[in-house]
Amino acid sequence: MKDTDIKKLLYTHLLCIFSIILSVFIPSFFLENFSILETHLTWLYICSVSATAVNLVLYLVMKPNVSSKRSSLSYKVTRFLKCCIYFLTSCFFFHVIFVLYGAPLIELALETFSLAVILSTFTTVPCLCLLGPNLKAWLRIFSRNGVTSVWENSLQITTISSFVGIWLGAFPIPLDWGRPWQEWPISCTLGATFGYVAGLVISPLWIYWNRKKLTYKNN
Repeated sequence: MKDTDIKKLLYTHLLCIFSIILSVFIPSFFLENFSILETHLTWLYICSVSATAVNLVLYLVMKPNVSSKRSSLSYKVTRFLKCCIYFLTSCFFFHVIFVLYGAPLIELALETFSLAVILSTFTTVPCLCLLGPNLKAWLRIFSRNGVTSVWENSLQITTISSFVGIWLGAFPIPLDWGRPWQEWPISCTLGATFGYVAGLVISPLWIYWNRKKLTYKNN
């Protein structure tokens, strides 16, 4: 494992975190009465677009998984369309999961789907950027000892931390505190966001700390 790979990973993650921070402050200059709580869905979609755009650009620049095969334009278009389908499928899948776990079925359906969108942004989008629409590669990464690079190791950590964050974010909802951030799905959204950011911070540090112990199959 090269230290340069870890540095690239760290810089990439710092830019991803910066995109989340920008989504909190920049819209207030253009949108009246903008705030995370009062205009939560607006912020949610701005954050989703910002994080997705930064992920796409960074992975195109860094090219952590460079294919030796030349691909035609039709292949690239097909691959892009597949990625869009995977992302939408992920959103609907998470929406169904949230409903099964107690989210309103009809009432607040937009809010529930929006939560699914932000969770897909933090989990599915990085998978698509790094691996493309390849379910076998996804399953390989999230199986035991299935990673082949620091990027895949990081993907494991950020994905798991996003899920843990949204799970922890659900705990305050039923409590009788009467806080505005307890409304559905604000605490879950914030939990997923903090979990994602925590994963971005922790993963390069953890990989660097354990770099002598970590071995990858392609090394």
